[in-house]
Amino acid sequence: MKGKASFPGVARWMWVLLLTLVLAGCGFHLRGAGGGKPLAFKTLYLGVAEQSELGAALRRQILAVGGTALVARPSEAQAVLTVVAEGREKTILSLNAAGRVREFLLRQRFVFRVHDNQGHDFIPQSEVVVSRDISYSDSELLAKAAEEALLYRDMERDLVQQIMRRLAAAQMQEAESGKR
Repeated sequence: MKGKASFPGVARWMWVLLLTLVLAGCGFHLRGAGGGKPLAFKTLYLGVAEQSELGAALRRQILAVGGTALVARPSEAQAVLTVVAEGREKTILSLNAAGRVREFLLRQRFVFRVHDNQGHDFIPQSEVVVSRDISYSDSELLAKAAEEALLYRDMERDLVQQIMRRLAAAQMQEAESGKR
């Protein structure tokens, strides 16, 4: 029986084909390198400090998505992103039996609004907050400091992705309001 395919092998390939068709049929697709679709704004002014790591990451992400030019002055922009507040917090989450810190809660907050030059809001004042828990040990100070920095970078990436999703949603709201 050298020329025949085994039934378990054929059944396995049928399952793989079925799974592929189900995933394709439900609209599933992998997120691209840019992380999203182009924004509706042709020009955007970012009111984020030039030296801000979050601002630099947001600029990179907007340029990676493409279709939107970042301008140097708000008067040149179709949309203006204004930062209302931005900050990091570190609070004690729990203590051990000796009263020493066992865990911290790290939180990063970004409050912003997106508007046009006439003051009409594309996105009214919105707040994005991300948080992470981190264990703490006096005997591992350097390692915990490095872990904290890594967690803040990770939270920053999450903030950028959430802001980009909100900018994309503003695009839909703008398109819908233009149809009315």
